[in-house]
Amino acid sequence: MNSIISSRLIPTQTLEGVLAPIHEAHGLTNEFYVDQRYFELERDQVLGRTWACIGFASDLVKTGSVKPVDFMGLPLLLMRNREGQVQVFHNVCSHRGMKLVEEEGTAQGVIRCPYHSWTYDLNGGLRGTPHVGGINQHKDERFACEKHGLKAIRSAIWMDMVFINLSGDAQPLEEMLAPLTERWTQFLGTDGMSLLHRRPGEDQTTLDIACNWKLAVENYCEAYHLPWVHPSLNSYSRLEDHYNILFDEHFAGQGSHAYNLSDVAGTHLPKFPSWPQDRLRTAEYVAFFPNVLLGIQADHAFAMQLEPVAPGRTLEHLRLFYVGEEALGEKYADCRKAILESWKVVFAEDVASVEGMQKGRNSPGYKGGAFSPEMDVPTHYFHQWAARQLLNIDRSV
Repeated sequence: MNSIISSRLIPTQTLEGVLAPIHEAHGLTNEFYVDQRYFELERDQVLGRTWACIGFASDLVKTGSVKPVDFMGLPLLLMRNREGQVQVFHNVCSHRGMKLVEEEGTAQGVIRCPYHSWTYDLNGGLRGTPHVGGINQHKDERFACEKHGLKAIRSAIWMDMVFINLSGDAQPLEEMLAPLTERWTQFLGTDGMSLLHRRPGEDQTTLDIACNWKLAVENYCEAYHLPWVHPSLNSYSRLEDHYNILFDEHFAGQGSHAYNLSDVAGTHLPKFPSWPQDRLRTAEYVAFFPNVLLGIQADHAFAMQLEPVAPGRTLEHLRLFYVGEEALGEKYADCRKAILESWKVVFAEDVASVEGMQKGRNSPGYKGGAFSPEMDVPTHYFHQWAARQLLNIDRSV
């Protein structure tokens, strides 16, 4: 979207109202949840200018694994090369723009365009151009194959998640995540993240939800809704046991001093060796803006990728991680199953709420709402982050 259209589209005065002190502020208004133009604007100028998660590296289980991804309308391709490296490309042939890969699978040596049979290797290099110089002339001195490989996208992997930066100019992902990893050293120690393991194809689930992706983030950030939406969870991890988390612009969420799933679900899994013994019931749930939801407990962790499909539709891809390879064995199979089922219940309980908010975004009686000065602090923090990204666009015109 060009800057002139962006400037006309962004309601500057409305967004500045989001940045007001929480007791005076309103939230993002309806158009940011229901309008396709705003959905595409966010793709290019909000998610596209930072690091957005588009999948999980372990889903590409072997050399040659390919997985097409639709990133808010952009056809992308995840691919694992012969060295085991996962890379991301635009999923289009350099010849006439044909979409290359329609289904997840394994490439047999090369990626072949179904239109004119041009082929690409597992690093995106153009290798075959049949009849490019005429009948049976598969090379042509006027055409340099090395200039026409697949177009790569800047990417990085952290905690098995594949991130992309469409603009190519965001700070390194590791630097952006440093405040979070430093915060969690109090629980995990300096090498705790390296202990996380998962089994590809297992310990996972996906929810298809009729809501805008931002509503999933907003709901995740606060514990205010616990007594009414999560009565079972609230019975042992009560509203009053929670605390707000917000730091370093890109992170907000909630923590609990009374996490007790291991006793409630009867699970007994290996724990992080550095986790403080006097804080075994502490858990933290942090959103990494824009589209990743993270959770850590003493005996497992999870990551959820939010996949924005349309202004009113989001896929939530949940992956569970356990401490050490031992935790993946048959000995703990029932425990892992209980953990997964418990989280399925919790996240399913949120569906009616976020879908109800999405329906409400069609009402002219709603103009961004209001915030509780105490209970909605992390949610307002996220709204402010989103508003700042959009206002920065407008002010750069």
